[in-house]
Amino acid sequence: MATLKTAPTAASVDDFLAAVPDEARRDDATAVRDLMREVTGESPTMWGDSIVGFGQRRLRYATGRELDWFLVGFSPRKAATTLYLPEEFPGKPELLARLGRHTVGKGCLYVKRLADVDVEVLTELVRAAATQARAGNAAG
Repeated sequence: MATLKTAPTAASVDDFLAAVPDEARRDDATAVRDLMREVTGESPTMWGDSIVGFGQRRLRYATGRELDWFLVGFSPRKAATTLYLPEEFPGKPELLARLGRHTVGKGCLYVKRLADVDVEVLTELVRAAATQARAGNAAG
């Protein structure tokens, strides 16, 4: 079986965020780090070379495959800050409807600029996602 490339590392989250070339994206990433740390009560950890994760859980897929993953996480990508949240959790559609400007993908929430979203709603979203991740072990 192949080794998962996205695993916790000892790399510095602060160094990773300081190296984000775009100042606005770097500021957004720092704010998201602070928000996720406060909401989860977990310290940020680098997962692979580009994802900042908070906490850890064991995922079990319907196929029986298992892997370690973070509760919630994010990555300051070139086009947008990507937030990694469980695919489904109670209240997610309603929270997304109130969030502001964003796009979604499978297990991902893309925010171009933090100023485009309601940070209080984002905080609720991260809280609900972390609660779901702690409660369940289903993949997604």
